[in-house]
Amino acid sequence: MNSPQSCTEDEAPDAQHAKSTKGSKVTSERIALSVFSVLLAAAVIVIYRLSVENWLSRKNLQTLNEENAALRKTLTEVKSCSNKHLTCPEIPKVNINGPCACDEGWDEHGGKCYYFSTNKSSWTESRDECRAKGGDLVKIDNWCEQIFLRTRLNGKMENFEDMFWIGLTDAVEEGRWLWLDGSPLNTSLSFWADHEPDNWTHENPDGEHCVRLGEEEGEEPLKTWYDKFCKAPNKSICEKWVKTD
Repeated sequence: MNSPQSCTEDEAPDAQHAKSTKGSKVTSERIALSVFSVLLAAAVIVIYRLSVENWLSRKNLQTLNEENAALRKTLTEVKSCSNKHLTCPEIPKVNINGPCACDEGWDEHGGKCYYFSTNKSSWTESRDECRAKGGDLVKIDNWCEQIFLRTRLNGKMENFEDMFWIGLTDAVEEGRWLWLDGSPLNTSLSFWADHEPDNWTHENPDGEHCVRLGEEEGEEPLKTWYDKFCKAPNKSICEKWVKTD
């Protein structure tokens, strides 16, 4: 009589197969979960980058709009100045009340006369020379005047350091810039070059308390003011009103 057959050995392969199938299923789920996590992370990164790029684009657009508005304003002012500018004829002046009512050697602009002195002297001595001619060192009140003066310097400067004194100083109080008529500098109408004024003390320990007009340096146009120690020899620009009698 045959003894009952043991099922241990017969069932072992099926059990192992079930166990293997279960392990494969778990592994597949883990792989799928890992892939999903990677894809999710990639999606988050892409969304973040798109958001940042979109923000930067809006920011750049805003900056460009602001720069464009500033440029349009400047061009409008320059155009306005050009329209108001009066060019003196080269023929002798006959009407002293006309647009060229300035002494010989003086240039007219906006109701004032300007003299560009090539004598190199200190700021104080330059002012004395202007006074002797019936005027004073120039006071720059607006863009039109700055454009006019800067244009007139073309051909009058031999090198970058060959600049012209103007009537602006902070000799009374450091950092408080005043024109010679006592009026304070309007910061919205200042034309300092890059990193100016810097009150540099290497040339003179007293610092730099007088201002001169020179060439443009850097990217911004018309930024041509430089502070300098007042005893330095420079050329100068004198100013006086057009004759009215």
